Amino acid sequence: MVVNIGEIIKQTEQKYVRQDVSEFQVGDTVKMKIKVKEADKERLHPFEGTVIRKTGKGLKGSFTVRKVAFGEGVERVFPLHSPVIESLKVISKGIATRSKLYFLRERIGKGVRVKQQKTQ
Repeated sequence: MVVNIGEIIKQTEQKYVRQDVSEFQVGDTVKMKIKVKEADKERLHPFEGTVIRKTGKGLKGSFTVRKVAFGEGVERVFPLHSPVIESLKVISKGIATRSKLYFLRERIGKGVRVKQQKTQ
């Protein structure tokens, strides 16, 4: 009897993969609701920003979202299939010519903006 370990891992991971996550790419602006635990309660915290990095696939996939809050840059890394993310919605599609937009960290003001795709 031959046991294929790769197939066993895929079947186990399939239980945890989210189907409700919309497709997005680097450069897109996303609006998310994140579950935050405070004392004995759990509340939803809004987080909106630009996706500057996307890595991995399957359960190991993650993405980084950057926003500027009160003049200070804030970046958060989220696992793609995390139960912490309540909802994820793409607000606008961006045109990115690179796979990682780390150069946005040094920019300020209007230079932080990413060109947006025109919708028809």
